[in-house]
Amino acid sequence: MKLVDIDRGTIEVRDLWIPMPDGVRLHARAWLPAGAEGRPVPALLEYLPYRLDDWTSVRDSERHPYYAAHGYASVRVDIRGTGSSEGLFDDEYSPTELDDGEAVIAWLAGQPWCTGAVGMFGISWGGFNALQLAERAPHALKAIVTVCSTDDRYDNDVHYVGGAVLGIDMAAWSGTMLAFASRPPRPEVVGDTWVDQWRERLEHQRPLAPVWLGHQERDDYWRRGSVCEDYGAIRAAVLAVGGWADPYRDTVLRLVRHLDAPVKGIIGPWSHQYPDREVAPGPGIGFLQETLRWWDRWLRGVDTGVEDDPLLRAWVNEPERPAPYAARRAGRWVGVADLDDAPVHEIALGSGRALVHSPWATGQLSGRFFPFGNAADLPPDQRAEDGRSLCVDVPVGDDSLELLGSASLRIRLRSSHDRGHLIVRLCDVAPDGSSTLVSRGVLNLLKRGGMDRVTPLPPDEDVDVEVPLVAAGYRFAPGHRIRVALSNHYWPWVWPHGVDDTLDVDLGRATLTLPLVPDTTRPVSFPEAEHARPLAVTRPEDAEEPRPERLLTYDVARGETTLVVDPGYGGTCTHPDGLVFLESAEETYVIREHDPASPRAESRWRMRLSHDDWAAEVETRSIVTSDATTFRVENHVRAVAVRGEVREVVVDRSFEDHVPRTSA
Repeated sequence: MKLVDIDRGTIEVRDLWIPMPDGVRLHARAWLPAGAEGRPVPALLEYLPYRLDDWTSVRDSERHPYYAAHGYASVRVDIRGTGSSEGLFDDEYSPTELDDGEAVIAWLAGQPWCTGAVGMFGISWGGFNALQLAERAPHALKAIVTVCSTDDRYDNDVHYVGGAVLGIDMAAWSGTMLAFASRPPRPEVVGDTWVDQWRERLEHQRPLAPVWLGHQERDDYWRRGSVCEDYGAIRAAVLAVGGWADPYRDTVLRLVRHLDAPVKGIIGPWSHQYPDREVAPGPGIGFLQETLRWWDRWLRGVDTGVEDDPLLRAWVNEPERPAPYAARRAGRWVGVADLDDAPVHEIALGSGRALVHSPWATGQLSGRFFPFGNAADLPPDQRAEDGRSLCVDVPVGDDSLELLGSASLRIRLRSSHDRGHLIVRLCDVAPDGSSTLVSRGVLNLLKRGGMDRVTPLPPDEDVDVEVPLVAAGYRFAPGHRIRVALSNHYWPWVWPHGVDDTLDVDLGRATLTLPLVPDTTRPVSFPEAEHARPLAVTRPEDAEEPRPERLLTYDVARGETTLVVDPGYGGTCTHPDGLVFLESAEETYVIREHDPASPRAESRWRMRLSHDDWAAEVETRSIVTSDATTFRVENHVRAVAVRGEVREVVVDRSFEDHVPRTSA
């Protein structure tokens, strides 16, 4: 990693208010090349709800000054109702958010320091709305870089997976957003009215899990903002980036296959992080240099050679001993010119029938849905999970098999009930017996006819299904075995149906399809990772001591498994301006064998922001439980403002929602 010291005399930092058509103003920070008014430059936009004044300030400091030093106006904007922006927040990727985004792009294009050409970039939320705004095709938006994002909000986000409720993040992310949206504007930015603005936000907000659970099929709520509905609407040039340890990597493959606009893809070994940050698993790349090549071509018209790059540059992981943390993966980069050139390898799983009736706590070693580079994020050795599953092993043979893309399993099965789940894990079993999770797929069998409909199973009758697995780049070595592990439970990733079903699978009608690395690939390389030297933050003296990141316990008498998670987002720090930001989060997942009423997911957050003579304290609690017919969602928010010696409860609210189960 090369840290670049930016000559502060060459850039100018401005805080801005960007007016929206309805009079609301969005808070923004712009890093401009010195003299941009006399020599206009293209503008780059990152548009997020995560608070530019504090929570993302370290990450922002790594890239926005870097872009400004290379001749771009780099602008970070807080979404309406978040950070210090005015207005009220409603939902992720709401029509208002996207309308505002179009207005921001038009405003940037019209500034005297901008040439009129705008690019947009972001990771996760910022990658999502970059894609969604590109689908709206505002005239000034010429190019985007979208990292760890999705083209399908229903089946490739934090709500549903394979048509099943994503238990590990449907509850936890809703709880996280409740906590994040409950933070106040900064008094230093908005002035003495900060408590009144904060109260208005808190009285307006609603928990999001009941909204998301109210749309258990892929309906218009999810189609809005899912660019897979109309790839042809995107005219901006798209650089799509993902990581094999990130849940959104399939989007990169779909975008490079389906976009008509100029498009390239990069998938590395990375977690849910920017690839220049050198966060596990590495290696990182010179990502900011790559994006400059993209911006220079599409915003300045300079021939940087990006159009000659392979359609997809992908990392292929080498087999290594499984571990929940890997600082750096072994592997190699390959360049793929045409994904349709990929050969396909098919494996017949065997013959005869077998039963799949997994313990309800199968999945406890699934790892984090969003690996963030922390010590316990990745799936550990899968032998225990394999023991809770029906497994079929196939020798690799004398030659390596290099998987690149989305494997799938076609299988015939019958269920003892009219509903159920099938979870498929693809593992690499080494000669010593260790089992490495390579990929997995989920199918809610009620959605086998399409994610937008409910198709009950005919009990005890055979049906043919196909389960797509998430994409992977991985080399299966000679002497190893490819393991296909089948289960009908996968907690807490998959929220169970309220039935204790059994699946009877016909292994004679089961075929695993593996797309392989094309023979026509060429080696590729990247420069060393670099970014601007980040803000110097320190750890507060009163910060909590670290807790175990993932703690599993099993109550033998009760048959109850509990997983306690510290998501470790890393917001706790003292900022250079003196702000002390303390955050503590804990997620708890509980399930008891054969008990449909036992699944429980809970998210707790505590945050305290303090600076000079003010402080803001936030506590939230979010709980999701269910029985066979209903989801029950409980939420509580308590917010306290401290001004000098005066403490004031700004809001203390509870919510309870009951959502009928329709298909998940």
